[in-house]
Amino acid sequence: MTDYSKPSKSFFLGVAGGSGSGKTYFAREIQKMLGPELCEIIYQDNFYFDQSQNFDKDGGAVNFDHPSSIEFSLLAKHLRQLKQGIETEIPTYDFVTHSRPFQTVLIRPKPVIIVDGILIGHVDEVRTLFDELIFFDTPEELRFKRRLERDVKERGRDAEGVRAQFFKQVKPMHDQFVEPSKIHAHTVVKDLGEFDFVLQSYCSRFLSLTKN
Repeated sequence: MTDYSKPSKSFFLGVAGGSGSGKTYFAREIQKMLGPELCEIIYQDNFYFDQSQNFDKDGGAVNFDHPSSIEFSLLAKHLRQLKQGIETEIPTYDFVTHSRPFQTVLIRPKPVIIVDGILIGHVDEVRTLFDELIFFDTPEELRFKRRLERDVKERGRDAEGVRAQFFKQVKPMHDQFVEPSKIHAHTVVKDLGEFDFVLQSYCSRFLSLTKN
């Protein structure tokens, strides 16, 4: 039986796109198909700087969609460790208190490492560590609808606050940083038909890799 606990080489896949684009669903579907023993997901959101002193119920002065809000250098450090076959403990982020708790998440090297985040294609230090990058080019109306539902249900946000933040911060940052990063993508997904095809394609490739 093959031991995948310490693979000789992991495939690093970046999954990018705007907030609500479907990238997280895609990443989790790959992990579900491959199984957690073969696939690990690292979320960009775990690397937010502690914002507990700056955040109010509507976001305050914090712009969570600007690259400066995320500790990308730390993310890159952890990815480099995993590339060397070394397990690592990444930080966590609490979206209710907007703090970085003491708890960490243990990440072990696995055949497939997926990194999920809106800005991972923008930051050179992180992007250059990927073997491939996928970008989900989803219409703004749908992205807003999904983000509104998520932030109200999962993060306890007020609907009007979410709406105001989207058009004041999320949209401008998407236009300035997220959307332009798709030029670095190996694959751009634009609709549901492409989504299913790309999902099956990557899963088939990864299953083949893990059998070799």
